Amino acid sequence: MARVVVLTPNPAVDVTYRVAQQLVGATVRVLGVQRRAGGKGINVVRVLRSLDVDALAVQPLGGATGEAIRNQLAEDEIAAVNIDAGQETRTTVAVVDDMEHPTLYAEPGGKLSSRVWVQLLDAIANHCEPGGFLVIAGSYPPGTTSNQIGSLVAEGRAAGAFVVVDASGPALIAAANAAAHLVKSNEEELLEASGSVNLESGISQLLTLGAGAVLISRGPAGLELVSADGARESQIGVPGVFGNPTGAGDAATAGLVSALLGGASQRTALRRAAITGAAAVLSPTAGEILPSDLAVLDARLDAFADQLPTPKDSSLHKT
Repeated sequence: MARVVVLTPNPAVDVTYRVAQQLVGATVRVLGVQRRAGGKGINVVRVLRSLDVDALAVQPLGGATGEAIRNQLAEDEIAAVNIDAGQETRTTVAVVDDMEHPTLYAEPGGKLSSRVWVQLLDAIANHCEPGGFLVIAGSYPPGTTSNQIGSLVAEGRAAGAFVVVDASGPALIAAANAAAHLVKSNEEELLEASGSVNLESGISQLLTLGAGAVLISRGPAGLELVSADGARESQIGVPGVFGNPTGAGDAATAGLVSALLGGASQRTALRRAAITGAAAVLSPTAGEILPSDLAVLDARLDAFADQLPTPKDSSLHKT
């Protein structure tokens, strides 16, 4: 059993091409290439490890790309439950320069069989523990149903875990409908998934469906956390941070979970999320932070303390 179990339903080998300038319709020379085990959940696990939180990575893997992920997780000494997907694991390609937002090409992945879904549920039941966390992060393979997503949430809740789901589209709605303790998305994804015209109505819809709390990432503008009991917290982003934003949201999720796991208040956990997300922006690789950056970024937030909302003594997760 594990205090934190992180499920990546649709993992990938993440390939990052660094170029001088992103151009459409032209031959672009690649200055550097990096290949690594990826997917939002695996990024979350990596950052949790940097924060000294032991986490178990659960994912379906198949083919040569799946084997590459399996080997890298083993080399990095990341505890993992790897389920045979019966098909090739997908690849994503990010094109990065120092001027524009990275361009991402994401393969859809393959549909998972009923056998794989049963094994994912078994992994949750066997490894989640009361008072711990289940984090489900990232996209879902084609053909995934709302019932299948809901069953993952239900299994985590039945095991006594605090269930966090970082999703978009119909998966976000399904997670809220399944009463995930916390659902996370960015502002654009929330509006698209809910069909709402503004942030407030979108958040209200997710809470009405059954989510215990909604966390909205607004990029440099920061984070917004609203609970079903009416508690609300806002956190500005760390000012003056520039770099690669790919994976920053995953790092923020890890920061939030690590703080809540330690019994932090909602206010403190949200601040930790903002700082950890900013640390990921400073890293050239998604799913990585330098722990030494955290204190520097924390101090930078203190320098802008007059812009912070008044702290509240509230708690989102209690063991």
